[in-house]
Amino acid sequence: MIHQPPAGARDLLPLDVTQKRWIEKRLRPVFEGWGYHRIITSTVERLDTLMAGGAIAQSTVIQLQEREEDSPLALRPELTASIARTAVTRMTDTTFPQRLYYNANVFRRGKNNSHGSQQEFYQAGVELLGVGGLLADAEILLLLQDCLQSLGLRQWRLILGESGLTRSLLRTFPDPLKDKVRQAIAHLDRLTLEALPLTPEQQERALFLLDLRGRPEDVLQRVGELELEPAERETLENLKSLIDLLDESNHSNGSTTVAPILDLSLIQPMDYYTGIVFEVVSETEFGPQSLGQGGRYDRLLSLYHPQGEMIPGIGFALNLENLHQVLLPTGQLPTTTPATQTLVVPTNPRAYAAAFAHAQTLRQNGEYIPVELDLSPQSSQSAIRQYARDRRIAQIAWIEGDGKVEIEIVG
Repeated sequence: MIHQPPAGARDLLPLDVTQKRWIEKRLRPVFEGWGYHRIITSTVERLDTLMAGGAIAQSTVIQLQEREEDSPLALRPELTASIARTAVTRMTDTTFPQRLYYNANVFRRGKNNSHGSQQEFYQAGVELLGVGGLLADAEILLLLQDCLQSLGLRQWRLILGESGLTRSLLRTFPDPLKDKVRQAIAHLDRLTLEALPLTPEQQERALFLLDLRGRPEDVLQRVGELELEPAERETLENLKSLIDLLDESNHSNGSTTVAPILDLSLIQPMDYYTGIVFEVVSETEFGPQSLGQGGRYDRLLSLYHPQGEMIPGIGFALNLENLHQVLLPTGQLPTTTPATQTLVVPTNPRAYAAAFAHAQTLRQNGEYIPVELDLSPQSSQSAIRQYARDRRIAQIAWIEGDGKVEIEIVG
C-alpha cells in the first residue's frame, strides 16, 4: 500500500521549502522595516472565534472531533480573527497602534467540499490595530506595494474597493434579495443578476453596481452622480483622498507603480470588512492570479473584547503558493537546496571523536555553516568523493586517528 498525504494536503520537499523561505526572507525585513513585529497564534481555535460573529462561513472551517460539544475546536481558515482575539485578550497592557506580522499556514475547505481540492495554504501578512483613517489605510497599501517590489514583481495590479460604500449602495434592494444580489456582484455573475426577480429600476441599479470598475477618476465621477446619503458622500471623498495620497507618495519616491483599479463591486469572502478592501492580481499565462488581499475591519476586535470596545484594524495577507507560482518563471527562486560546505570523514574508528569535534568547531566558527559527518565508515574514498560531488559539497576534511586534518577541495 502506497501512503499518500490526505486529500487537500501536500508535502513541501526540501527545494519547495528553500524557495518558500526565499520569499519569506525577503518579506520579513520589509515588515520589520515598517515597524511590524512577528506574532504566532494558535493553529487550533474555538469555532466561534474563527467564525468571527458569522462573518466566516462555517462550511469553510475544518472542525476537529471534540467531546466538549459546547466549545468545538477547529483549524484557523485565516489569521485575522485569531490575531484580533489575541490582541484584546492577551495584549491588554500594550499601547496602540499595534503593528503585527505573521508567516503561517491556514486551513480551509474547498468550494462545495470538492474532494481533493487544496485545504492547507501558507500566508504572510500584517495587521495594523488600534488606528483608523487615511494615513493607516495608505500605510497598509504602500507596505503591500513595498513587499511586492522586494520580491522583484513588476506586473501586478491593485484592485481597490470600499465595502462600506458598496454595502450601502445595496440598500435599495429588498431584504430577501439583497444577499443574492451581493453574491452575484461578488462573483461578477451577470446572468444571475438578470434572472433575479427585480424591478426594471432595481435591475438597472444592480448592473450599474456590477460594472463599477475602472480608472479611479471615472468610477468616482459615476458614483458621485448618484443620490448619495451624507455618509456615503463622505466615504467617497475619503476614497478620493486615499487614491490621491497613494499617487503623491509614489511620485515622491520615484515609483512607477500603475494607479489602482477602483472596483466598487469588489466583495471579499470574509464578511467582516467595514472600509476599504483590496486585492493584488498578477496576469499569468494561465490567467489572473490572486497574490493577496485585505481590507479594513473596524468592528471585528469588539467581538472578542471583554467590554465590546470598538478598536479599528486593517491588514492584508499574501498568498505564498500563488507568489511561488508567479515567481518561478522569473528565474529568481533558488533552483537547488543550500549545499553543505564541508564533509568531515573519519578515516578509522579511532578518529570518530575527533571527527565530531572538528565538525562542531567548523559549525561554530563565526557563522553557523552547514557541515556533514560521513556516517558510512566502510565507504571507499572514491565513493565518498562521488557523494560530495553529487551533493555539491565544497570540500572534504579527512580526519586521522591522531586528530590530524587533511583538507581536500572537491573538483
